[in-house]
Amino acid sequence: MINGTLSDRYRRRGFLAAAAATAAAAQPHADPIPIIDTHFHLYDQTRPQGAPYPFTPNAPPFLPRHFRESALPLGIVGGIKVEASPWVEDNLWVLMIIENEPMIVGMVGNLDPTKPEFREYLERYHRNKLFLGIRYGNVWKSQPDLAAVVDHPDVIANLRAFAQTGLTLEVANPRFELIDATVGLTDKVPELRVILGHLQALPLPADPQVMKKYSDNLRALSKRNVFVKVSGVPGSRPNAPLPTDPAVYRPALDLFWDVFGEDRIVYAGRNKAALEILKAYVNAKGRPAAEKFFWKNSVAAFKWIKRDPKQPQLS
Repeated sequence: MINGTLSDRYRRRGFLAAAAATAAAAQPHADPIPIIDTHFHLYDQTRPQGAPYPFTPNAPPFLPRHFRESALPLGIVGGIKVEASPWVEDNLWVLMIIENEPMIVGMVGNLDPTKPEFREYLERYHRNKLFLGIRYGNVWKSQPDLAAVVDHPDVIANLRAFAQTGLTLEVANPRFELIDATVGLTDKVPELRVILGHLQALPLPADPQVMKKYSDNLRALSKRNVFVKVSGVPGSRPNAPLPTDPAVYRPALDLFWDVFGEDRIVYAGRNKAALEILKAYVNAKGRPAAEKFFWKNSVAAFKWIKRDPKQPQLS
């Protein structure tokens, strides 16, 4: 019976706490908390070679200046670009275009640990202070899922070499089997620093047994060098419509906060409505917790270095 009440518990808790969170958020602090957006994409389909992302043809370019223009009005003072292209050459393209935009503190790139040339590219890129890590898991059709290769000795050897560089592995996009695979990976490479990306996009399972396994896996990961990225709330792409009732999002947020605690959750996103929902939720936990969520934990998770005067830094 206990197993069958896990997801219900987080849902009930959300409804009871919604009013308190909203009231706390209504009392602004004298000094706004600076925000680091740890997940956005850059792309330009007008390049001679085109671009594999976004998937909509003829999408207008989104370049560093567009990030700055969309982020600053929201109180976002810095950002981490996450690669949305499977083309290894685009790692260099991004590093070149963000070099002179100090608001962007770094990038999470794309290097495929299943490829024999992985370590050659790793050696080439990891020395650049703006190259903060790689994204792998369930991302591109051209790459096998992490769940399919987590027992391959060559892949594990490559990820051990990756861990030695001090870079961060972002695991995305979430499925329950990907969470299983991340537990297996961190069993084999315990020194690896991992970000679970887009985790809130994975709905809490209704099946009690699935929910128990999911919760157990998250708790196992929370005891390792693993962070969870809250990329806004579901549907929170910039300017996208989304439910405005905070109670819709509280069950998953309560679960992540309960499991990982205030030191292992990082913020991402530039959707104003989603940001206000998350501010209400986090501000209710007090300013120290909110500062950790909106920027301090991202330093621990990605090891980024301040580039712009508006950006905070740990003392």
